[in-house]
Amino acid sequence: MVVVVAAVTGAAEGQLRPNFYQSRCPNVESIVRQAVSRKISQTFVTIPATLRLFFHDCFVEGCDASVIIQSPNNDAEKDAPDNLSLAGDGFDTVIKAKQAVEAQCPGVVSCADILTIAARDVVSLSGGPFWGVELGRRDGRISKAGRVMGNLPQPNFSLNLLNWIFRKNNLTQTDMVALSGAHTLGFSHCSKFSNRIYSFSQTSRVDPSLDGGYAQQLMQMCPRNVDPRIAINMDPSTPRTFDNAYYKNLVGKKGLFTSDQVLFDNFLSRQTVVNFANNQRSFFNAFSVAMVKLGRTGVKTGFQGEIRRDCSRFN
Repeated sequence: MVVVVAAVTGAAEGQLRPNFYQSRCPNVESIVRQAVSRKISQTFVTIPATLRLFFHDCFVEGCDASVIIQSPNNDAEKDAPDNLSLAGDGFDTVIKAKQAVEAQCPGVVSCADILTIAARDVVSLSGGPFWGVELGRRDGRISKAGRVMGNLPQPNFSLNLLNWIFRKNNLTQTDMVALSGAHTLGFSHCSKFSNRIYSFSQTSRVDPSLDGGYAQQLMQMCPRNVDPRIAINMDPSTPRTFDNAYYKNLVGKKGLFTSDQVLFDNFLSRQTVVNFANNQRSFFNAFSVAMVKLGRTGVKTGFQGEIRRDCSRFN
């Protein structure tokens, strides 16, 4: 499924365009896609890891690949507590794709654009939509762990908090619900939701908004004092396919995080969830539009940034 998204006008975003590299690196998208496909053939984790890396990058400092920077002092974005769970395969996907691009177009394509292309490709290669990406970002020159806190959505967020943090990035509630659908892929460590099955409140040990049978499954997979490295699928039905099962799970009270289930439980967002659960095409369209909008967040152009030679290091 190919989704066409209208171009944006104005400010830094106005310099983004689908054919930005047409004259200097016309094959960049196919080069990245080949690298992504190769990485996926090595491990499925590539898919959710790369998509999550894109989200975490854009929500802090904008879409500028600042989350990929490695610091000898362990004080870069990736070293912040909220980013320690980012899987290494996401970083490796971008680094490998950058190497492939550099071999044919040295010093031309930014790591931020490569991550944007790779995020689109992991979605389409796992059954999701394919959309035209806007390109022309430069890589950021700032990456600080201290700037992460308060800028990423948390698993216990209410609808109001979710809307607030997405609105900061010029995203609507519909965009937020659509982007949450990325949880149809990937996994979570037990500690992120254990309170929902063991210590929800004084009157109810288990979160009453959670399906009873699903709660029992979670307890079996995540017993008390479980190894903190243990992780489980976020989508219990089709965890390796990008589809609308996430929303069907929410309707069935099988949202893993509080911030997932609240999308159905709160009447203000419920109809969007029901719509996406009943109409996968509608979800795919909304997700594609939201990904393009997210990709416009905090864009650096011209002298605001650089084209890194190595994605993990400033020039």
